[in-house]
Amino acid sequence: MYHQPAYAENDTAALHACMRAWSFATLVTQGPRGIQSTPLPFLLDTARGEHGTLTTHLARHNPVYEDLRAGAEVLVIFQGPHAFISPSWYENQLTFPTWNYTLVHARGTPVLHEDEDALMATLRRTVAQYDTPLAGRWDFERIPMAHTGTRLRVIGAVEIPITRLEGKMKLNQDKSVADRRGVVAALERQGDAQSLAMAQLLRAQPDMRDAFLQESTP
Repeated sequence: MYHQPAYAENDTAALHACMRAWSFATLVTQGPRGIQSTPLPFLLDTARGEHGTLTTHLARHNPVYEDLRAGAEVLVIFQGPHAFISPSWYENQLTFPTWNYTLVHARGTPVLHEDEDALMATLRRTVAQYDTPLAGRWDFERIPMAHTGTRLRVIGAVEIPITRLEGKMKLNQDKSVADRRGVVAALERQGDAQSLAMAQLLRAQPDMRDAFLQESTP
């Protein structure tokens, strides 16, 4: 990751929060076929390892799976909100367009699990995180094991103890509060999900929170 001190996020708890919020991430591997990638849902266990441990599952027929078998270091990219930023939104317009973005890079050496107990544990955790909160009528435990077993034979579980964790939050930190307030207003006028999410991140910056608080105080 290209490091710029003004945009670096080094707080592990903040990075973990982002990883949970942006948990459908991109796994990148390198092997005999070159660089490969695949999008996957990742579970994060912050209590395991210095930087936490990621868990996911994928089809064994996925070409990435062969790279994982080799045990080489992998990269997982968690991408958050991003937005094009126009200089016309600043008070000081003697500058150029840019792109605000947020992301976390996690690196580690994968460990594969193909036994039934490990696979079931991973699937149960995945269901608990994504499906159970929806309170739907479907129940994973009601599916006959004979049917589930056919799925288990074609997938593998992957654990990645994180050895390196980096975050970058490019949120116009190099601009004045007045310029950033202009960006927030413009993004909120646009109204799409990415723009609103980026505006919310800008509002959450400490000096921006203070500015908006003072504005709303009689």
